[in-house]
Amino acid sequence: MNSMLKIDDTDRKILLALIERPRSSIAALAEKLGLARNTIYARLNNMEQNGVLKNYDRRVHGEAAGYPLTVFMALSVEQRSLPRVVEDLKKIPEIIQAHGLAGQFDILVRLLCTDSDDLYRLNQIMLTIAGVIRSETWMSVGELIPFRVAPLLERDLGQ
Repeated sequence: MNSMLKIDDTDRKILLALIERPRSSIAALAEKLGLARNTIYARLNNMEQNGVLKNYDRRVHGEAAGYPLTVFMALSVEQRSLPRVVEDLKKIPEIIQAHGLAGQFDILVRLLCTDSDDLYRLNQIMLTIAGVIRSETWMSVGELIPFRVAPLLERDLGQ
């Protein structure tokens, strides 16, 4: 894991304003927060360069893109094959996220599917990757808490 920039209260205020209105201009953010436009620009640029701000992929809803089924799949992997397995998983467009795990499984994959037949096809693809030992699958029946960071930023503001 790489070292990431630690944000301060000014960054938190900028991020919260962007969460509230994602398409705000730098001028609008500067006016709302009482900061100079150059300050907003420099801080946003710094957060982008240091990985604080992620890409726009997170804002695209899978169902609207034609993939209504969200699936979580845990994979057991031969440890010496882990780097190669990850490289092979990156080639599967339906995989939208993957995490390394400590515990019974080694990788947790989040993927989008068109239907159960598509899920079956993807499961078969992953099981044929050299080094993958087994998989366990869970289908999401509904997102109960959407991805969010604002509550953490709000809580930590002023600490």
